[in-house]
Amino acid sequence: MVRQNSLTPSLVQALLILNAGMFLLELITGDSSINVLALWPIVSPGPMMYGQSVPHFQFWQLVSYSFLHGSAMHLLVNMYALWMFGSRMERVWGSQNFAIYYFFCVIGAGLVQLVVATLGASGGGAIYPTIGASGGVFGLLLAFGMTFPNERLMLIFPPVVLKAKWFLLIYGGIELLAGVTGTQAGVAHFAHLGGMLFGFILLWYWRHNLSDYR
Repeated sequence: MVRQNSLTPSLVQALLILNAGMFLLELITGDSSINVLALWPIVSPGPMMYGQSVPHFQFWQLVSYSFLHGSAMHLLVNMYALWMFGSRMERVWGSQNFAIYYFFCVIGAGLVQLVVATLGASGGGAIYPTIGASGGVFGLLLAFGMTFPNERLMLIFPPVVLKAKWFLLIYGGIELLAGVTGTQAGVAHFAHLGGMLFGFILLWYWRHNLSDYR
């Protein structure tokens, strides 16, 4: 695997700018961008939500959903994690391999969430869109934890220092528990887990098929 220094502007920088630009677009267009670009479950024709027809699932939503965010805080948290973990991984992999990995995780997270949301909607549950870069970010967290397992991370809350490998295991366990038990409504836990799962699959493939993979 070719490794190189990040380009200027780097892919991470470009993603940060694009996500910020898309958030401004959301503020300007309101529900229009959500209806077209968010990830919607596959439902039979006719269901209604807030008195309007539910938007249809489209294949581009498996990528476009990752550039939308529900609030400024949602955006800032995801962009901080993208910058913190993504910058290191782009320097390790180079921009091309970083792009492959990031969007593989984004699409994988979208597919997992699509299945979960569709099954829930078909069973009479709520119909809702999925937005946010968290699937790709959780994939980067996995890659960072596996590449730099002993790197020390300072958490904001609680204010403790943990090695990356323990942070990865604890956070992954919390997401799994929250997803199974259905706590923290409104958070796409299975998208987060899907990003980590697909990230692990691609890392496993690279390590067994690329002779110069770190």
